[in-house]
Amino acid sequence: MSDLTIATPLTELVGVRHPVVQTGMGWVAGPRLVSSTANAGALGILASATMTVDQLRRAVREVKSRTDAPFGVNLRADAGDAAERVRIIIEEGVRVASFALAPSRELIARLKDAGVVVVPSVGARRHAEKVAAWGADAVIVQGGEGGGHTGSIATTVLLPQVVDAVDIPVVAAGGFHDGRGLVAALAYGAAGVAMGTRFLLTSDSTVPDAVKARYLAAAVTDVTVTTKVDGLPHRMLRTELVDALERSGRPASLLRALRHAAAFRRESGMSWGRMVRDGLAMRHGKDMTWSRVLLAANTPMLLRVSMVEGRTDLGVMASGQVAGLIDDLPSCAELIDRVMAEAHATLTGLPHVTRAPHDHHVTPAPTAPHAPGTPHVPHISHTSHAD
Repeated sequence: MSDLTIATPLTELVGVRHPVVQTGMGWVAGPRLVSSTANAGALGILASATMTVDQLRRAVREVKSRTDAPFGVNLRADAGDAAERVRIIIEEGVRVASFALAPSRELIARLKDAGVVVVPSVGARRHAEKVAAWGADAVIVQGGEGGGHTGSIATTVLLPQVVDAVDIPVVAAGGFHDGRGLVAALAYGAAGVAMGTRFLLTSDSTVPDAVKARYLAAAVTDVTVTTKVDGLPHRMLRTELVDALERSGRPASLLRALRHAAAFRRESGMSWGRMVRDGLAMRHGKDMTWSRVLLAANTPMLLRVSMVEGRTDLGVMASGQVAGLIDDLPSCAELIDRVMAEAHATLTGLPHVTRAPHDHHVTPAPTAPHAPGTPHVPHISHTSHAD
C-alpha cells in the first residue's frame, strides 16, 4: 500500500487517503470492486441504477462487510424510487451520494441533513453552477474523453472552466488513468480525478475476461461515439454490433428497444407503470421524444450482455478513450500504488523555474480560503499505513 498521500479538499471532505475516485459504472461497480477500491485508499462508488432497491441494500451491506473505509453510492436523481434509495443510503450510513443527473435542491438538503456528502456528476459549467448553488458538496466534471454518455468538450477545456466557476471541490473525469494525469488535474485546480475504464480493467473487476481482452486490444481509434444505442451521444468500443446499429433504420431500432425495455423490466423488477413514470421524468424539461425515451432501454440491457454475460458480439462496451492506453489488469491496490508513485515522480521531476537575475523578490500573498478561479494547493506527505 502506497505510503505517499496527497491531501486535497476531496480527501478531507470524504475521508479517503488518495484523491482518486472509482466511478459508479452500471453492472461493473459492484461490492467487490468498490470494497477493493476503498481498501486501497481511494473512493469507490457503487452503481445502483441497475439494481433493485433490495439489491442495493444487500450490496451496501456487502461492501460494509468487506471494508471499514468510506465509499459512495451512485443513483439516478430522476428515478421514480430515488427517495427510497436515498433512504437506504442514509439508513446504512453510506458516506457519499453520487448522482449521474443533477439532484433536486430538496434531495440534496435531505442527504446533507443526514451527514451524507453529495457529489453530482456534470458535463457543463452551468450544471456545476446550479448544483453548487443548491448545496452540493463537490462535483465530478466529465469531459468528452470519458466513457458512457458524454459531451463534446474536452476535459482540458471544461475542467478549468468549472474550477473557475464554483467554490466547491471539483473532481476531474474523462481521460485519466495514471499519476501524470492526476498531477495535471491538480495543476488545473481539481481536487482529484475520477476513473472508470481504468478501474474496469483491474483484476478486482468482475467483468468477464473475454470482455476485458477486447478493451486491452483496443487502440485509441477503436473508441467511438454513437447515438444509435439510446439516442444520446454514447462513447464505447467500436464493434461489429455498433457498426450494425449505426446502419439500422428507425423501425428496427424501435423494435429492438421494445424488446430491451421488456427485458430490463424483468431484470429490474420495475412495473410498466414505473418505467412510464421514469420516462416522463426523463422528458421533463428536455427535448426528448417518446421514441428516444424508449431507446434508452437499450443501454442497461446491451451493457449487461457484455459486462455480466461476456457476450462481446451481442452487447456494447462503454469506454473512455484511455482504453487505448491501457495494457494490463492490476489489482485496485496495485493500481492506486502505481498512480500515487507516478504522481510523486512527476511532481519531483518537474524542472525548477529559475528567476532572471534582475527579478525582484515577491512576498507571497497570505493564504486565503479557496475562491472560484483559485486552484487548490495539495499537501503532499509520506505516511505509513498498515497493510
